[in-house]
Amino acid sequence: MKSVYQSHLVEWLRRLFGAPACRLQVAALPWQRTASGIEVMLITSRDTGRWVLPKGWPEATERLCETAAREASEEAGLSGSVDTREAGRYFYRKALASGEHVACEVLVYPLEVRKVAEKWRERRQRTRRWVTPAEAARMVNEPDLCRLISSFAAAQEKLVA
Repeated sequence: MKSVYQSHLVEWLRRLFGAPACRLQVAALPWQRTASGIEVMLITSRDTGRWVLPKGWPEATERLCETAAREASEEAGLSGSVDTREAGRYFYRKALASGEHVACEVLVYPLEVRKVAEKWRERRQRTRRWVTPAEAARMVNEPDLCRLISSFAAAQEKLVA
């Protein structure tokens, strides 16, 4: 298993020696504290139905943490307090509508959820689900994202203990 540091180093070397640059996306890591511990919300992607975090492309005038909050609202109907510090990052290959695949680096910002809307922009296109961090790590496909979710939850649990 590669560490997050090793993944970043591999991507940096690929770019240095001529591989196409990664495109930047931003994701929210929606979470809440319950009586039994931390829960994370995952949503399904529109195209494949895979379990993912709400994520998207940053807009020119937005701070990256604001992009994360906007994506959580649009894709999952969530609002709350977004952290200005990223929890981590991961890489994946995104299939575009053209059929082309591009490498993406995703910066992840924690969003402590305060409100879950009944109606939201993409409600007919996605399913959302609160799960434990261990379940979330099993449900997502990207190994670096699995580790990121697990380490974030462990850090949150330590704050409470």
